[in-house]
Amino acid sequence: MNKKCTSEEMATLASNILMSNTSSKIQKTLAGSVLSQKSPNKVTSKEMETIASHVLSSDKYSGITQSLAASILTQSDKER
Repeated sequence: MNKKCTSEEMATLASNILMSNTSSKIQKTLAGSVLSQKSPNKVTSKEMETIASHVLSSDKYSGITQSLAASILTQSDKER
């Protein structure tokens, strides 16, 4: 079980991204994962860890997109 969960600030950002018509597909994918981790018994999937890692290692993504990715990785399974 994961003891970390998404902060209110990140949950609000993720919610706004999901409701926006101008958000990119990657932002919406990451935002969905961030919101699903609002509950402390949710753990980041290996697939989402890979996507978030790719976003953070690339400079083509915005600061908001990278913030979402960082939030996801802070809640990843440390044993993987």
